Formats: sequence, C-alpha cells, structure tokens
Amino acid sequence: MSDEVIGEVVIRGVTTQGRTFRPSDWADRLAGVVCQMGPDNRLNYSPDVQPVTRAGVRCVVINRELAVRDASTFRFLLAFARENDLEIVDGRKAAR
Repeated sequence: MSDEVIGEVVIRGVTTQGRTFRPSDWADRLAGVVCQMGPDNRLNYSPDVQPVTRAGVRCVVINRELAVRDASTFRFLLAFARENDLEIVDGRKAAR
C-alpha cells in the first residue's frame, strides 16, 4: 500500500471562520451514513469512519484507506466538509 493512503483525515466540527458547526450531532449523523445495524439492533460505526470528540470539538475520523476501498464514499465525506466550510486536517493528532 502506498504512503499516501496511510493514516487518517479528520473533519472538525468548526468552520474555517471558527464557528461551531450545528447541529451538535452532525458527526454521528455523518458517520451513520456508513454504519450498519448490529445483531443487537444497535448501530455499529464503520472502523473507517468514526465520530469522536477531540478537545471538546466533535469530529469525524476517516481512514485514508477508504479512498481505495470505497472512493465514492470518501469523496462524499470530504465534499460534505467542503460544502459546509468545515476544517479538514491530517491525522487525529493534528485535530486540536
């Protein structure tokens, strides 16, 4: 696998102007696009797309390998971020 698909992309729930993105459950909704219902009737998020909170900011962490396995979903997620003027950063550690 090439170096360019290793790692993660983080969509932060903050606009490029510094405003908090609403609604507050946006990360769960976006990650829910690629989740599955488990045998216990609970949502199971994909290991490739996870809602998280970092430094009090809701985020969606996307495994870069999704770009290879499901390019259209990867493009959809990044397009959502761009259309809503959300910060996109490389790697979980960069999301502060």
